[in-house]
Amino acid sequence: MREIALHILDIVQNSIAAQASTVSVDIHEDTAGDVLRVSITDNGKGMSAETVAKVTDPFFTTRTTRKVGLGLPMLKQVALACDGGFEIDSEPGRGTKVSVSYRRSHIDRPPLGDMASTMLTILLGNEDVDYIYNHSSDGRVFSFESREMKELLEGVSFQTLEVYDWLKGFLYEGERALYS
Repeated sequence: MREIALHILDIVQNSIAAQASTVSVDIHEDTAGDVLRVSITDNGKGMSAETVAKVTDPFFTTRTTRKVGLGLPMLKQVALACDGGFEIDSEPGRGTKVSVSYRRSHIDRPPLGDMASTMLTILLGNEDVDYIYNHSSDGRVFSFESREMKELLEGVSFQTLEVYDWLKGFLYEGERALYS
């Protein structure tokens, strides 16, 4: 995948498939420390130690519709090639946390990508899940919790045109403010 945001989308889709009711996406950028860290945490059904040991093998997948699973193996390979790290912490019944880091200035580090569009896609894709999004960049922070928005909307869908337009603008403005 060309952007880290697409890996995030893939992992969140895995969380939803694992029946998570809450998914947290955390991004931390530190220019001075030369690090970019991403973690996705869910409260889904989790994985056994045996499965965790296999998920970064491209020829292992739990899906029955295909024989390979390239998302996590590619994410790990690129992170390690960019002087970063990769870790999965999971336990059956407890959920999963996928953490990845990169040397921010590494020439081969993929761009973060369009996180506003990624989060909008995630929010619209499954409104039954609660999402927590935290993105910090050099001391500036943008945070969003879908649960709070759902309470304010009192049952109105994120897919309602007016809500969608507002949510899109809110996410883009929040991301833009991180870099201004």
